[in-house]
Amino acid sequence: MTEAWRPEDDEPRGASGPVRVRVPAKVNLHLGVGPLRRDGYHELNTVYHAISIYDELTARRGDTLTLTMEGEGTGELALDDSNLVLRAAHALAGYAGVMPHARLHLRKQIPLAGGLAGGSADAAAALVACDALWGTGLSRDELAGIAADLGSDVPFLIHGGTALGTGRGEAVSPVLARPTSWHWVVAIADGGLSTPQAYRELDRLRETGAAGPPLGSTDGLLAALRQRDPRVLAATLGNDLQDAALAMRPSLAATLKAGEAAGALAGIVSGSGPTCVFLTADAADAERVAVELEAAGVCRQARIAHGPVPGARIT
Repeated sequence: MTEAWRPEDDEPRGASGPVRVRVPAKVNLHLGVGPLRRDGYHELNTVYHAISIYDELTARRGDTLTLTMEGEGTGELALDDSNLVLRAAHALAGYAGVMPHARLHLRKQIPLAGGLAGGSADAAAALVACDALWGTGLSRDELAGIAADLGSDVPFLIHGGTALGTGRGEAVSPVLARPTSWHWVVAIADGGLSTPQAYRELDRLRETGAAGPPLGSTDGLLAALRQRDPRVLAATLGNDLQDAALAMRPSLAATLKAGEAAGALAGIVSGSGPTCVFLTADAADAERVAVELEAAGVCRQARIAHGPVPGARIT
């Protein structure tokens, strides 16, 4: 006797229980910004690095697509279809041909508009979580392909680790180096900075001759990563957007100065800012620098982190 067909037989067999995904923040060890392209983006040559500050997204079965949240940015971050989490879920559902039904809950520790790619991280988490929830069975590379249409940093946060980013940052190639744990202090500022505004400010500074010389090749930094010596790596860190961030938020100069005075090997603005990150010799130095930064009152909070760490992963 043939078993009767049921509509759900054509649906992917996903997770029956909740799916929890942890996703890291990113810093740019090297952020070289080229000229403005015809599509409105700048040509980038960057080295991404995932660090151990995490958001967590939980996905459960639902009859519609909803998003709730707690933690950093609660009450400030829109939870409608403009949110990258929901945009990512819709993009995956459209690609895989499934209904975008899920109850999503975000526990957020990565600050908003902080230069740490928090929104991009959450989009990557949504892709990984909904892929598992809906049983779409996509590879990491397929998810990264969907991610590229959501934002320049999202493909990197699918993979994590340390990687070279080119194009507008969406073309990602892993950096092959011997395993090393680098120790960071992340100085979180009050409020955020707009990434598009930071790029516009950099263009303005360059037009007036007020910006520093553009960063060159990533070769020196990639070689330093292979040497596994934090003092060597410290000398190669750089960010073309730092001039723009300092022009928009002059108080960041005091943060950078305080971190280096506390013994950090180097400090740079992370991405478009206003977060500043400091490389230290080891974990003990990171603890000490964090304490001194908070005591100096030059940041809202100083967190200790290490990297590289994996990208969005089911826990």
